[in-house]
Amino acid sequence: MHRAMVLFTMTLLPIMLWAYTGEIIQSFPLPSTCPTGLTFDGKYLWVADRKVDKLFAIDPANGKMVRELNSPGFWPMGLAWDGKTLWVSDFKDAKIYQVDPQNGTVLRTIDAPERSVRDLAWDGTYLWCADDGSDEIIQFSPEDGTTIRSFKSPASECRGVAYDGQYLWVSDRGKDEIYLVDPQTGNVIFATAAPGPYTKGIAFDGKSLWAVDYQTDRLYQLKIRDGVKLQTKNERRARVVFTYQTRNSGPGKIQNLDVYLALPRNRDTQTIVGDIKFNPHYTDIVTDQWDQKSAHYNFKNIAPNAVINLVMETTVIANEIQYFIYPENVGKLSDIPANIKQKYLANHEKYQIDHPIIQNAVKEAVGNEQNPYWIARKIFNYIIAKMYYERVGGWNTAPTVLARGNGSCSEYTFVYIAMCRAAGLPARYVGSVVVRGDDASWDDVFHRWVEVYLPNYGWIPVDPSGGDKESPRDQALGFGALPNRFLITTEGGGASTTLGWYYNSNEFFSTEPQTKVNIETIAEWEPAP
Repeated sequence: MHRAMVLFTMTLLPIMLWAYTGEIIQSFPLPSTCPTGLTFDGKYLWVADRKVDKLFAIDPANGKMVRELNSPGFWPMGLAWDGKTLWVSDFKDAKIYQVDPQNGTVLRTIDAPERSVRDLAWDGTYLWCADDGSDEIIQFSPEDGTTIRSFKSPASECRGVAYDGQYLWVSDRGKDEIYLVDPQTGNVIFATAAPGPYTKGIAFDGKSLWAVDYQTDRLYQLKIRDGVKLQTKNERRARVVFTYQTRNSGPGKIQNLDVYLALPRNRDTQTIVGDIKFNPHYTDIVTDQWDQKSAHYNFKNIAPNAVINLVMETTVIANEIQYFIYPENVGKLSDIPANIKQKYLANHEKYQIDHPIIQNAVKEAVGNEQNPYWIARKIFNYIIAKMYYERVGGWNTAPTVLARGNGSCSEYTFVYIAMCRAAGLPARYVGSVVVRGDDASWDDVFHRWVEVYLPNYGWIPVDPSGGDKESPRDQALGFGALPNRFLITTEGGGASTTLGWYYNSNEFFSTEPQTKVNIETIAEWEPAP
């Protein structure tokens, strides 16, 4: 036995680490040490401070204070601007005050819709607030505080809220994140890092997002909508050893054995460092109909009690990735290239996209939606609502799994792909080996998820089983985002000529009668220099 080496590369999309949604443009110190709410009046930023019970007008050009007012109450928490007046939420007395910005006169007082209102935002007709007690984002009437609509907060420690004319932005001081939120559904579209460890109020100035941080006592200007489509961060450099073992338990021979080890390649989420090493040498490299390359081994007449070990070793830089998808920037279904449609809208026995269960599910989930992002997201939401995770054995067809209501990651994947393809949205799957806990760990379960094609963005990761969580924030991490826990080995649409419906590896064999064959696969991770 000897070692062989092979190197596979592909062209990567440019990943711009220096510009992304949430990047800090500039920051300024604040005039006091307990900032809470923030809003923009078209010229100045207003900051509420609960320690000194003041409202400060700040020039966004230089961070200088140009005016201060006494707060209408004794624990100002949130601020909003309605085009003429300020609105101030007070945490202590659970009131909302309308305030004259020139002299601080209180023009109106209403009851807050809940007891723990934090920041405020104005959408042109109604006020919005983040309420910490109920963990809700609430739209309410400025006339009397009547709730118009509400939905679950993205996470459990939401403090700031702003409206940009189309979406809500919500900050969470527990996760140290800022979320783009659809105000119609409450769906978190994506998350980005907050500028500080205790971000409170946020505001939109027509171009940028602004935030105040309670711990750093600073005001931050943040980039949004800058055209950068993704960010990678938190790289993990690891050595991964994948071992495939075949044991002939006899009593007869294995007459023929073909083994395929899927070859990982460079992607936006990962870079293969150096050469992929094999022990022993493979027979040849083969490519299936999805352009997935595999190392192919062929063995003849394997004797009883013989053991064959195949080892593939690689060093990978795995990155956390976040796509910044603004739904209105996604193209139309008609913009999707014809070759992608031809390959990734096809039907297969696992999908059965023409089955009544799949067809009816798509009608219920998607309705008349035409935007590819929302088609994909509504199917994602539908599956989360209809299914729960359970590894019950086997990989059943999409209609069977959906009717049953539970499944493994692969079965979630088959259902999601079937529904997307039935709705006219190309979808495929990727398979991986996974870090399980510590940096030095092993994996024999593995993981599979989906990629959907969104015009103007390309192939986007969607993990319907990984996103099946209670928190809107955790659900969003399953759509357009991936952690750095994976070495992706496999990309395909199903029924591969080499891997079948499997990923990472596959085998075909013939034996003498009553011969038992045992297959084991394991991936070992350890930190790499």
